[in-house]
Amino acid sequence: MRWTHWVNFPILTIMIWSGMLIYWADDEYSITLFGHTFFKFFPEWFYKKFGLVHRLSEGMAFHFLFMWFFFLNGILYVAYTLFSGEWRELVPQKKSFKEAWLVLLHDLHIRKMAPPQNKYNAAQRIAYTAIIVMGIGSVITGLAIYKPVQFYYLTWICGGYHFARILHFALTIGYVLFFVIHIVQVILAGWKNFSSVINGFEVIDTKPKPVIEKAHDEEKD
Repeated sequence: MRWTHWVNFPILTIMIWSGMLIYWADDEYSITLFGHTFFKFFPEWFYKKFGLVHRLSEGMAFHFLFMWFFFLNGILYVAYTLFSGEWRELVPQKKSFKEAWLVLLHDLHIRKMAPPQNKYNAAQRIAYTAIIVMGIGSVITGLAIYKPVQFYYLTWICGGYHFARILHFALTIGYVLFFVIHIVQVILAGWKNFSSVINGFEVIDTKPKPVIEKAHDEEKD
């Protein structure tokens, strides 16, 4: 699970970057209300700042290559969780949505008592399951856009080519938001938690304190 997790990070980064190179050629989406555009995806300075201009063919080449790595890595991850039984720790339970609210309040330091925590807490169960569903959605909508004639049934399921493109774009925005929240949570959890995701274990000091040190701590209390 750790391997697929870390492999997925550079793959998704390349997919988002190359997707932006493709989107530059037809950037039609914006946040518009009552005829007023509040934000356009994306401003001209954004493309120039990150060097995304006139690189459509390069973006397509990278995107259509790495999508297969993204797909295969996802298959490995889902297959492992199913056959190993890890899915039981990942799939949300009936109480997960209620407990996820408690996790949020605790993370915002509004609620002092920590919510129930097993291998994953309720919010993590929802988030990690959602990211798997998003990955499946990206593959389906991506194929519907990539080969709308050959995969016409997928295009039809997605509500047509244009709606499939909207869904694909929305999922990409979702990945970026997930990345940001995920990284912030990692920082808050501390270095030990982060290192354990890399090496697979966490070193905990279980040695009892010397009597002198223990007495000194009690005096301070």
